[in-house]
Amino acid sequence: MALFGTDGVRGLANGPLTAELALTLAQATAVVLGQGRIAQARQTVGKRLTAVIARDPRISGQFLSAAVEAGLASSGVDVLDAGTLPTPAAAFLISDIDADFGVMISASHNPAPDNGIKIFARGGMKLPDEVEQRIEQTMAAGTKLQPTGAAVGRVQRFSDAEDRYVMHLLASLPHRLDGIHVVLDCANGAASGASPEVFRAAGAKLTVIGADPDGININDGVGSTHLEKLAAEVVRVGADVGIAHDGDADRCLAVDADGNVIDGDRIMAILAVAMKSRGKLVDDTLVATVMSNLGLHIAMREHGITVRQTGVGDRYVLEDMNAGGFSLGGEQSGHVIMREFATTGDGVLTGLHLVAEMARQKKSLAELASIMTVYPQVMINVKDVDKDAVSDHAGVQDAVKAVSAELGSSGRVLLRKSGTEALVRVMVEAADAETANAHAESLAEVVRKHLAL
Repeated sequence: MALFGTDGVRGLANGPLTAELALTLAQATAVVLGQGRIAQARQTVGKRLTAVIARDPRISGQFLSAAVEAGLASSGVDVLDAGTLPTPAAAFLISDIDADFGVMISASHNPAPDNGIKIFARGGMKLPDEVEQRIEQTMAAGTKLQPTGAAVGRVQRFSDAEDRYVMHLLASLPHRLDGIHVVLDCANGAASGASPEVFRAAGAKLTVIGADPDGININDGVGSTHLEKLAAEVVRVGADVGIAHDGDADRCLAVDADGNVIDGDRIMAILAVAMKSRGKLVDDTLVATVMSNLGLHIAMREHGITVRQTGVGDRYVLEDMNAGGFSLGGEQSGHVIMREFATTGDGVLTGLHLVAEMARQKKSLAELASIMTVYPQVMINVKDVDKDAVSDHAGVQDAVKAVSAELGSSGRVLLRKSGTEALVRVMVEAADAETANAHAESLAEVVRKHLAL
């Protein structure tokens, strides 16, 4: 079974994800990422490799980060411990100080008992699949570096890590946030310190919730996966906008002044049009996954913006962005990548630029979000079926073609297999919920009939 998932190594801390695993993973990472041309050149002149490590506030992050630091230092890598910071901050710092690689200890939006280890290459980039495979193979072989004496690595506190990240975010802003009342939900997570600091420094009037992490309350009823509390607080205090992060702050979702949710698709639509107007949207192109709403495609077409589609997952969005040199991409879930300023989704950066656009245009978030009409989207998970046959079975594909033809340009059909379970996801979008639901149910029945195990 593969160790790496879609976003690093993740699991129950002290269950599958042990200190021993973290240590050996760090040692194997030092071997594999120390083999690059620049890394070898540094070692040739007697300079040790350097890695940045950060974590979210989960209590298990303490022993896991200690294990990773031990694995790296014992392999001759100097470690700069940035403490509790968002995942995108770690990625930025790797690039900012020209470190050889970095590690983030976080399970993102998962509950507190889980944790994860994300590894970033030079420049703050996520690892390609083939590099992750090499790390797994190195672990299995037991290969490790064992320098002695002065060649072992040092572990130091990265004392100005948060300041560097905050200054970077402030420097990215096209407009200050003066006059905007923001309710900020930090999910009791990694952004609990940095995000309020930067929003205040940018001029926002701020009300903060979910910024009291105790190690076990991360994502617990707060943050981007639990928007009810944020929406209620925005309405209660009469704020202009609410911004929600997840546990490691690589996501951003928003609510308007009436408490209505503004998802990642609508955030991307707002930012894409704004960036195009400033000449910052490369090739007038937005990169999104196949799960983005049909309304996004229609809105972008009306504004002369091309939407490129990728598989589900921000890593696939980023791969396409890097290959084409595009400047904006993301997911409906709130992972938004602004490539001029970040190498990964950055919820704090996204929230700042969204509110900055409100201030620049002197419009409410509801007015900005009206640029896009959200089409009703119905998803049905069809279980216990041969998921691998979904793209080839004639009966299933004929049914998909028939529904697609009936919907025309006013709807969309997507069938895709689950990456982890024996099920097929049937998604239908249409101009009204009744039509979307009817077609989704009929296609789900076709899948059950033809692909039952």
